[in-house]
Amino acid sequence: MRRRQLIDATIESLAEIGFNASTLAQIARRAGVSPGLVAHYFGDKDGLLEATLRFLSLRLYRATALRLREARGPRARVQALIDANLAPEEFDQRTSSVWLAFWGQVLHSERLRRVQRVYQARMLANLRHDLRGIVAPGEVARLAITIAAVIDGLWLRSSLSAAGETDSVSARQIAALFVDAQIAAAWSGGERPAASLNGHLVMTPRPPLLANHIGGRYHATGGATFETRNPATGDVLAEIEIAGEAEVEAAIAAARTGQKRWAAMTGAERGRILKRAADLLRARNDELARLETLDTGKPIQETLVVDVASGADCIEYYAGLAAGLSGEHVDLGPSAFGYTRREPLGIVAGIGAWNYPLQIACWKSAPALACGNAMLFKPAELTPLTALKLAEIYAEAGVLEGVFNVVQGFAETGRLLTRHPAIAKVSLTGEVGTGRKVMADAAGALKYVTLELGGKSPLIVFDDADIDDAVSGALLANFYSAGEVCSNGTRVFVHESVRPAFIEKLVARVEKMVVGDPLDPATQVGALISPDHMEKVLGYIAKGRAEGAKLLAGGARVTANGLSMGAFIAPTVFDGCTDGMSIVREEIFGPVMAVLSFTDEDEVIARANDTEFGLAAGVFTRDLARGHRVIAQLHAGTCWINHYNITPIELPFGGVKQSGLGRENGKAAIEHYTQLKSVYVNLGHVEAPY
Repeated sequence: MRRRQLIDATIESLAEIGFNASTLAQIARRAGVSPGLVAHYFGDKDGLLEATLRFLSLRLYRATALRLREARGPRARVQALIDANLAPEEFDQRTSSVWLAFWGQVLHSERLRRVQRVYQARMLANLRHDLRGIVAPGEVARLAITIAAVIDGLWLRSSLSAAGETDSVSARQIAALFVDAQIAAAWSGGERPAASLNGHLVMTPRPPLLANHIGGRYHATGGATFETRNPATGDVLAEIEIAGEAEVEAAIAAARTGQKRWAAMTGAERGRILKRAADLLRARNDELARLETLDTGKPIQETLVVDVASGADCIEYYAGLAAGLSGEHVDLGPSAFGYTRREPLGIVAGIGAWNYPLQIACWKSAPALACGNAMLFKPAELTPLTALKLAEIYAEAGVLEGVFNVVQGFAETGRLLTRHPAIAKVSLTGEVGTGRKVMADAAGALKYVTLELGGKSPLIVFDDADIDDAVSGALLANFYSAGEVCSNGTRVFVHESVRPAFIEKLVARVEKMVVGDPLDPATQVGALISPDHMEKVLGYIAKGRAEGAKLLAGGARVTANGLSMGAFIAPTVFDGCTDGMSIVREEIFGPVMAVLSFTDEDEVIARANDTEFGLAAGVFTRDLARGHRVIAQLHAGTCWINHYNITPIELPFGGVKQSGLGRENGKAAIEHYTQLKSVYVNLGHVEAPY
């Protein structure tokens, strides 16, 4: 146990201050022991570094062995070696720093050369064994050395590149393509490395296998997995390990340890770390935006400017608040005073939605971490990728191990969180039905709950509104992110006197919207999240027609121009809608707008409020007195006057009625991630009547 403590301290020291500055005395201080004890266990600095490297090598050996046991066939075993050696945990800053220290000192230390020889011999032996079943005998040794060099080279380039130009996913893809090409060139009649089509070799690189991120690193188990697919093409992006009870318990244990240390830091210290995380997000904006587009189908023109940036803004905002978290002093007269302490809840859970995966992960984790909590975050199973990137960034920024963990899976994994007695609070973004189940689970242990649920929000356009601005607002309220936004104003109430002009301008602009490849910067409307969801939205469009609404634009799936494999629907506008129609009353979560007319202010307020939802509302009018008057009467938690769907981090966001409980963002979120402790301080004698 003590040896492991010293090895962990060495890893932290090498990661933070490098090899030369990491003395035995410094490492001892970090571990809370005497330098003599370090010397007792390891002798000298080389001995400690050797033990640390043996520990990392053993970890890598075990991860490799686990992957090799799961592999079927020689080519799959070669890929298992690639995946293990270029796994995400080998790319994190802490691990990379230790390996770089090793490579830098190996020429000067026979002890370290022994570790290097074992590492290299093990990899080459595995590669030679597996390549014998694929290529000619004379090619085996050459190809094994070449593949090993490519693996080491990809890792080394990434570790030495300040820009992080190669991450684990791309490195494994590059290595897989290289191996396929080499095998194709050297193939001599053995097992084909890939499928054959009309006599030609077809390379089909295996998608990466991604583990849960627990305790500051990836936690591979070799258990059950699920696929995440690009909704624009149907291609498999990655296989994701599912977190079961064992993984959740491991995350809880890591969170329990990490949270105590994290909460003991000052708010200013936590804030500095969070600010570094925000800076890293911004530095990797383009890379993360592309990954978000691949996983969600949203246009790159959106994710480049909103998804990553809004997450970074959120983390930066709470980084600034962290140092100022405090209670209050209460004067109780000359003989006593009182004060309150604002304390973290402990371990909290965040459950995300698939429409804004990275943003939601930031919205939930930033206030939680700023307040001194640890979080277990479960992304939606349809969009699991960018939360893992956020975990990597938090670790690189210096967030302590166990403070932010990502556990993947379906409803079963979510229930392991909502029912766990160690979790003090659950924050969910999702459907109303899911929210009810989460609240029921939380009630058993009286957990705190924040729920950001669905909506069917009204957008009201009065007769004095700027029509061009109102149309712009309606477009933002219905077609941004292909309509997959919970706060969307999909019930567009337009005053009868301006409805013809509004409709004319609206339809003209909708018909010019570009539906296309989400990675094309010209695309304005991307893919819906999945084929199943596309069918649901198309079903509502059919209902709208059947119930008598007039279709003005869209209304069909888009398959032209190479989009036939994706889940694309044209922006759809219905006019002549009535309050009882399904497309007016039920949340569709797709690019479908329902236009309704009105003539009277009191009438439209009553109709706007006639819904079980209450997430958002918008009003367009030049009469600001009317704007404030109407907003005050609308039953909605988040409202806009002369705009729509703008969510600055400084303003609380959330709903009323069936749209949720609590608030995210703004200073209000601090209330949901802390608890108050009241302290009475007596300055005099204690008087008792007995």
